[in-house]
Amino acid sequence: MKYQEEAKKIISLVGGEANIRSLVHCATRLRFELADEGKANKEALTSLSYVLQVVSSGGQYQVVIGPAVADYFNAIMSLISIGPKKDGVTDAKQKNPLSAAMKIISGAFSPLIPLLAGSGMMKAVLTVLVQAGLLAESSSTYLILAAASNAAFYFLPVFLGLTISKKLGANTYVGGAIGAALLEPSFTGLMTAEGAVTFLGIGVTPIDYASTIFPIFIAAMIYSVLEKGLKKIVKQELQLFLVPMISLMLMIPFTVIVFGPFGTVVANSVSSAVMALFSVNRLIAGAVLGAAYPYLTMLGLHWGFSPITLQNLELYGGDIIEGVTVCSVFAQTGIAAGLYLKGKKHSKIREVAGPTLITGVFAGITEPILYGLVMTHKRLMVIVALAGAVGGAIAGAFQVMLTAFVFHNIFSTVTMAYSPFLPYLLGILVSFVSGAVMTFLWGIPAGEQADFEPTVEKTVPTSAPAVPKAAGETILEMRAPLSGEVIPLEQVEDEVFASGVTGLGLAIRPADGVVLAPCDGEVSMIADSLHAIGLSAAGDAEVLIHVGLNTTMLGGEGFEPLVRKGDLVKAGQPLLKFDRDFITSKGYPLVTPVLIVNADDYAPLELLAGASVKAGEPIYNVKQ
Repeated sequence: MKYQEEAKKIISLVGGEANIRSLVHCATRLRFELADEGKANKEALTSLSYVLQVVSSGGQYQVVIGPAVADYFNAIMSLISIGPKKDGVTDAKQKNPLSAAMKIISGAFSPLIPLLAGSGMMKAVLTVLVQAGLLAESSSTYLILAAASNAAFYFLPVFLGLTISKKLGANTYVGGAIGAALLEPSFTGLMTAEGAVTFLGIGVTPIDYASTIFPIFIAAMIYSVLEKGLKKIVKQELQLFLVPMISLMLMIPFTVIVFGPFGTVVANSVSSAVMALFSVNRLIAGAVLGAAYPYLTMLGLHWGFSPITLQNLELYGGDIIEGVTVCSVFAQTGIAAGLYLKGKKHSKIREVAGPTLITGVFAGITEPILYGLVMTHKRLMVIVALAGAVGGAIAGAFQVMLTAFVFHNIFSTVTMAYSPFLPYLLGILVSFVSGAVMTFLWGIPAGEQADFEPTVEKTVPTSAPAVPKAAGETILEMRAPLSGEVIPLEQVEDEVFASGVTGLGLAIRPADGVVLAPCDGEVSMIADSLHAIGLSAAGDAEVLIHVGLNTTMLGGEGFEPLVRKGDLVKAGQPLLKFDRDFITSKGYPLVTPVLIVNADDYAPLELLAGASVKAGEPIYNVKQ
């Protein structure tokens, strides 16, 4: 309630809602674009107790709030109707399309990784129980547990509808309903209906959308654009029911008429092309399929091989496609093994890599590896293709066949469901080992090591309470988060930073592109636009590292956080990567203030840095 009332005052003093063209925020400032800055009352704004300073710069009317800026931003946005930039997304023209697509895919799957990993693990346990003769596949116990393990994969379109819509800023439940409609009995019943299936006279090809990915991805992305367009033309008092209604009425038919069949056509075309390549050269075909299979899986196009596999098994008693793709599966499990070995004890990467490795080996379920591990590190995208290609070439050259329709896991190996067996064994071992070795030695660059370090555990005092620090005693030694030229804070070409209103410290013109933790602490803030990061450190000191000036306007492009809010970090641990060349090419200075936000609570800072520093060298002390 407090923020709502104070937000109303800010809105009024910047000239009212009609005067606000856009609003974004960075680590400390509300950045308004006003239609007429003459309507804003700078004097009255500055007099507000919760406003530190007001600056007009670079076409923006900046109201400096401090660490609580996000709360004020959210309160203002709840009171006015303008289109904010969300999740660090900039205009499409400024985005690298491939990078944007990867972020959407990764962001959509990240919340689902624990669910997919847990479900895959349950599948692995059931497989072990069945193979050991402890549970029959026809038993009600098995069927109940199978339902629990299959649900996440069967209803994947629903979950993806939710997560993609959330990622793109659309109504999550409408997105989920689009996915659910593809699995609803009224629609699935059309697959067995007699006669032609049409919608308003347009032919419809009913397809089994369970476990598919491609159709819902396209549908959810288009829906997010549709919803924004509808909100611009539908009166606000009607939006509650009219926008979801129109969205569902349009998106469901479009999905089943266009997106779904298009995915089927693409999948069938890919499978036909692969079979044609096998007829020309089995070694090359094996290498190509082994390299491409993970990407086909990500797009949900791998299911296009299923009809050919079933046909080959019936007609010839074996299928060469699955005889090759098994190598890709083991390449992915090899990557999980390499990451597990590379991660330190109690590191976050082991928390993901360990369970997904077991799921891959025992159940043949590798989606958690693909979406939770491979897609989060660019080099692994190359490694998974190379490892799959090498094993696939071996399997293709020796014409390895799958002789029974089984999952590609350790049990299908034990039952010898592949022939000839020795070339199959060689192929999967080469893929697994090469994936693991390349991942361990090359897969993770220096700037992406944060999740591989041990998680710092919070300690609780078990004896007497801590003795307060004596006046003048150092409570925090700050070290340089970057190498580069040291710039006194008052010389920073930004009025807000130079005045010290957002904190005291110094600035560094960086010589590299990785920000290291200047001290031990907890990550208390990562800006939506990823350009700034805050730490809570010893003595309740609040640290702010702000990479560049006005870089919030990049909307996150050029920045890659290596930690998450709430993480406990050690001094020297990588926090953030940034692309120096890209940021400077956009015209933004890279001068990086390193501040103690609540410096007024302490004695004057003891500056230690010279004209230049190397990362890790002391720059100033915070004293009681």
